[in-house]
Amino acid sequence: MKQITFSDLQQQSEQAANSPRLRAHRNVHPELSDPVQRLAIAMEPGTYVRPHRHPHTFELLTPLSGRFLVLNFDDKGNVTHRVVLGEDCKVLEMDAGTWHAVLSMDKGGVIFEVKHGGYQPVAEQDSAAWAPAEGESGTAELMTWYRQAQVGDGGFTL
Repeated sequence: MKQITFSDLQQQSEQAANSPRLRAHRNVHPELSDPVQRLAIAMEPGTYVRPHRHPHTFELLTPLSGRFLVLNFDDKGNVTHRVVLGEDCKVLEMDAGTWHAVLSMDKGGVIFEVKHGGYQPVAEQDSAAWAPAEGESGTAELMTWYRQAQVGDGGFTL
């Protein structure tokens, strides 16, 4: 039996808080090649998730602790859906190829993710060209925009 205990969540959140990216992963699947990827991701406020898509798989998200803003976008960067996991809903599944970003809203937040495997890093063409890459200037401004963005909003520029 595999478990993620409350103690595990606390420890994982502490690891994320002490990580340069403000994130820590705990895989439930045994190998990166596993056909179903299942993992808990501790995400502290301030971690940046560049809008991206997974052309090969759906993505299912549910919060184990904390709240997470999930935004979906069209190809031009216009917001098509806005959901706060842990507040508006408990489980969200996005279709393959959906542009999305996630914003951690609470310290100690851990989100659980399920998608088809094996693991595939996000390719450059599957990262939004209109958004800065991790480590580039403008990520703080984009995260501020995420917080206020509503369905129909778009045209984020630096």
